[in-house]
Amino acid sequence: MTAVNAEPPPAMERPHFIGIGGAGMSGIAKILTQRGARVAGSDARESESVAALRALGATVHLGHAAGHLADDASCVVVSSAIRADNPELAAAKERNVPVVHRSDALAALMEGLRPLAVAGTHGKTTTTSMLAVSLRTLGLAPSYAIGGDLDVPGSNADHGGGEIFVAEADESDRSFHKYAPEVAIILNVELDHHANYASMDEIHDSFATFVDRVRPGGTLVVSADQQGARELTARVRGRDGLRVRTYGEAEDADVRVLEIVPHGLTSEVTVVLDGERLTFAVSVPGRHYALNAVAALTAGVALGVPAPELAAALRSYTGVNRRLQLKGEANGAQVIDSYAHHPTEMVADLEAVRGAATGGRVLVLFQPHLFSRTQELGAEMGAALALADASVVLDIYPAREDPIPGVTSDVIIDAARAAGADTHRAPSREAAPELVAGMTKPGDLVLTMGAGDVTELGPLILDRLAD
Repeated sequence: MTAVNAEPPPAMERPHFIGIGGAGMSGIAKILTQRGARVAGSDARESESVAALRALGATVHLGHAAGHLADDASCVVVSSAIRADNPELAAAKERNVPVVHRSDALAALMEGLRPLAVAGTHGKTTTTSMLAVSLRTLGLAPSYAIGGDLDVPGSNADHGGGEIFVAEADESDRSFHKYAPEVAIILNVELDHHANYASMDEIHDSFATFVDRVRPGGTLVVSADQQGARELTARVRGRDGLRVRTYGEAEDADVRVLEIVPHGLTSEVTVVLDGERLTFAVSVPGRHYALNAVAALTAGVALGVPAPELAAALRSYTGVNRRLQLKGEANGAQVIDSYAHHPTEMVADLEAVRGAATGGRVLVLFQPHLFSRTQELGAEMGAALALADASVVLDIYPAREDPIPGVTSDVIIDAARAAGADTHRAPSREAAPELVAGMTKPGDLVLTMGAGDVTELGPLILDRLAD
């Protein structure tokens, strides 16, 4: 296939990334490196993502210092997580080096291509990955940028050379307003990211702005089941030049899901699409992942990919790191990693593994993510943990936030216990693997759950179980 748009944008021939190892930043850096840009950057610590970028030829410094910014840098790329007092950012401003937000850099990479942007409060990474893998399986060589690795480090992005670019569109900081997709997916619309959104009205306004960015003649693929998505559909339907295709189990869905049949860690889905009945397999567990696959199918068809071929190719998607990823088995128990950090995601993943469990218990090691989210949704998180047989809760992972007085993991623990859950506080992060391993019996499923560094504890639990 002839390479498409194989040159870096002129202003990004020598970019410097601050926080280059991050999930979103590393993907953009990788694609620019593949297109021939001389990429440099810095990150707080060594990581597998950093090593993967170095292997491609990027220069990566550890720590942040003004001296890391090369004299001939054409721009500095930042995410919303980079603070104003970062020394490299300060140096860029002092030297009048253009500062480019991550979303603007990604938008520039999509120019001249056929972008497909995946948005929604939950499920973006999985659905984007499903499309990237299935389109690649069909030989369409898509470029893609995903918020998580497919398998090995550095697999979160690729310059494929084809005309399609599949991108995860992040609503958390309104950066998805920068994209102009030919096809947009909205999986769901819920209140989250409380530091940036004060109400559902603001959330709906933000998603409506994203829809307004769909190219004339383009398609919006949107859930017919989720209430927030239905409300958004009613608001944008009828916009000039926009084709709306709803999907789901609702009777009025354009692509109607007739049946989802679980088979252990896989499922089989039957839909009616354009009057034709179609049954296909999904190689990951859970009703929510099956519905994500239907969204991917609907969007791919909107781009002109034949439905039977795409449905068959979707089976080749076997999961993405941190999305119900099996980390291993020891002493008859399995350890699975879950990225779920919002109550809706927690419920979906717990229901999925409950359906896959074969007589054993479901245990959770949960790490809350962000003080603001815990403040607003801590009670709902606690109620979600009641779906597990037992759970252990870590301290809040702060990420980009400063502590909020009075907001601790106790908000979640108290709510979980009030809902009848067998929930314990971890005495420390270091002690958690031993505590969870001591609770685990042969046949149990253990979930390490959260968007922070709880993912690193799964292997330690396995080690303790193996002892």
